[in-house]
Amino acid sequence: MFEDGKTAGRRPLEGIRVLDFSRVLAGPYCTALMADLGAEVIKVEPPAGDDYRHIGPFKDGESLLFQSVNRGKKSIVLDLKSEDGTAAARALAEECDVLVENFRPGVMDRFGLGADTLCVACPQLVYVSVSGFGQTGPNRMLPAYDVIIQAMSGLMDMTGAEDGPPMMAGDAFADVAGGMFAAFGAMVALFDRERSGRGQHVDLALYDSLVSMMPVAACRALMAGETPKRTGSKHALSAPFGTYSAADGSFTVAVLNDRMFARFAEAIGTPELAEDPRFLSDALRRQNEPALAQHIERWAAARSAQNAVAVLSEARIPTATLCSVSEAWGSTQAQARGLASVVEHPILGTVTVPEQPVHFSGAPRGGRQSAPALGAHTQDILQQLRQNRESPDEH
Repeated sequence: MFEDGKTAGRRPLEGIRVLDFSRVLAGPYCTALMADLGAEVIKVEPPAGDDYRHIGPFKDGESLLFQSVNRGKKSIVLDLKSEDGTAAARALAEECDVLVENFRPGVMDRFGLGADTLCVACPQLVYVSVSGFGQTGPNRMLPAYDVIIQAMSGLMDMTGAEDGPPMMAGDAFADVAGGMFAAFGAMVALFDRERSGRGQHVDLALYDSLVSMMPVAACRALMAGETPKRTGSKHALSAPFGTYSAADGSFTVAVLNDRMFARFAEAIGTPELAEDPRFLSDALRRQNEPALAQHIERWAAARSAQNAVAVLSEARIPTATLCSVSEAWGSTQAQARGLASVVEHPILGTVTVPEQPVHFSGAPRGGRQSAPALGAHTQDILQQLRQNRESPDEH
């Protein structure tokens, strides 16, 4: 549908070249998304390699975490503390569309590779800086790890049991949010370049990204003058909306309005709850959620979670059993959507790695390359760079 001969079978970012100075997670996640979509990503690494090459889990001496977020890239080793290394980096930047770096502000300037320098030398370059707190502001020079951003953003304060301590979310969501917004910023800047003919400096902060990923909390803090607090597995504003216990586990429900609550009450055998003064509105149901939960879990106590979900689904109530991460990735839905695909690795053999989740009509999924060995493409890239310099009219 909507395909034509010019786009069918082509990945959206084919022909785009990305020079990737980033390491660890946020920047590499950004460039992995771009590599999935066909961009040529040249990963610049120091002689010791990206830190993630040395962080587990490991298999046959290879970091699987590095494999996951550096899929489909090329690796070149450059010592940016040497004149030859920085000269090669500058020459490569002149032949690339996008540059991504996630050093602390000022580090790329010390290498002679800062945005002010390269964006003047290469006016069409889209220069993406990913950092913990951005290029401006009082916290710009603070070290930033995911747990620090979660703590400072308010996410940790909202996560956990109502009567328990603050908790981290279950994955590195600050880094992932930063990587997604960095990719978004790069794409917008490339689109704008098509109209203006010029690139620009994209300044992306993990802190900004994670704060912006919580729109409900933002509404409550900025507009309602509230301070959101921990609510465990229940929704802060609606009920029943969250996780409840059955005989053999837990299940989730999401009831969003009075009509749906009436169907829900009938499905659990207590239609009179829809007329109970404590439960006449969403706000009242949330206020009286503990009493409502007693009715729900009394009904579910003699049922399996799967059976509870089947009954509620029949009543058109949004509901699900809880899945482990392994169950989610192995589900028929994840497989049907192509959320992961296999690549061949020279040491690990066949490896299954994630793939960016957006589907584009006519663009294939799968068929990607594994993460590169350290410096695997150094000689080829430098040789091509020399040839381009010697014969500029041919390129």
